[in-house]
Amino acid sequence: MRAVRLSVVTAAATAAALTAVTGCTEKGSSGSGDRVISVTATDDKCEVSKKEFPAGHVELDIQNKGSKVTEVYVLFPDDRIVTERENIGPGTKQKVTAEVKAGDYTIACKPGMKGDGIRQAVKATGGKAAKRDPRLDAAVAAYRKYAQEQADATLPLAETFAKAVKDGDLEAAKKAYAPSRIGWERTEPIAESFGDIDPEVDVRADGLEAGQKFTGWHRLEKSLWEDKKITAEDKSLADKLITDLKDWQKRVGKAIITPTSMANGAKELLDEVATGKVTGEEERYSHTDLVDFKANVEGAEDAYELLKPVAKENDAALVTELDKQFGALNTLLDKYRADKNSYDFTSYDKVGDADRKQLSDAVNALAEPLSKLAAAVVK
Repeated sequence: MRAVRLSVVTAAATAAALTAVTGCTEKGSSGSGDRVISVTATDDKCEVSKKEFPAGHVELDIQNKGSKVTEVYVLFPDDRIVTERENIGPGTKQKVTAEVKAGDYTIACKPGMKGDGIRQAVKATGGKAAKRDPRLDAAVAAYRKYAQEQADATLPLAETFAKAVKDGDLEAAKKAYAPSRIGWERTEPIAESFGDIDPEVDVRADGLEAGQKFTGWHRLEKSLWEDKKITAEDKSLADKLITDLKDWQKRVGKAIITPTSMANGAKELLDEVATGKVTGEEERYSHTDLVDFKANVEGAEDAYELLKPVAKENDAALVTELDKQFGALNTLLDKYRADKNSYDFTSYDKVGDADRKQLSDAVNALAEPLSKLAAAVVK
């Protein structure tokens, strides 16, 4: 999970959908035309060039003219996250091509990556979605099944962890902690799309909003490794964790999944690695970051493999590069475990700065071409 995210409210699934295709950070110029929306972010403004535009393919041309790193979100009317772009540095631009169905949305800029963001209401009218490839429909169906399988497999592992906490068994709880998170980490973009579950389950101490209670995995992680004791409150939080994960399990089947959201989600998983796992911030007490790291990479690769036949047809060179970089990163991760079929990784506090930089470089080498996958899928 990222350190901070938008506050959201629970609402029923909406029929309107927007799916994003993200490109690389660049210094290039803005596009033009009816289907290009310029988004100018500053430290106190979020300006959009159009409040209303035709449904169909739309390009968001984002420029950060502020002094702070910002994020830009596209939200459904109920505040669920549709898509997001993080870490947009001052003076840089990013392009996001989207296929938008008619409906109301919100574009939010988040200077400093804190708070609810500066928001603009926008509307997509008329138009029609791009023609669908039946192979991509099959990929979506397979990925939906995969996401549900991951959620289903997570519950018994999480229940083992929760039971150890409730039994007051510190060592058993420590042993069960990292395995209980693997399925969640593999499919994290889907969990985050619901908005209200992630802040309860996977929030870090530095990601708490004003008045938000620290709950979920990382609160229990702190008790186990830093406080070295299990309290009555921890036992109650273990029950809450299971309740929240069961809610997630039930909702996975209702998630809005599209070919481009799969591709964009794969890139988001690499962003999760770059901003949380490589830095050691995610598992700051247990130092089990490499388990999360591997699960994020696996989730990204699973989505990629499902989209690969279409992507290869449209951009063979990109697929060759992605195969190469996924292979290189997986080989590098294998250095930190004795058994390639095990998730028993080296404790991350034992990984030195030079090795962390090597891991970071490998993540960046994969993230750059992966940011082009969604565009290759919809060519």
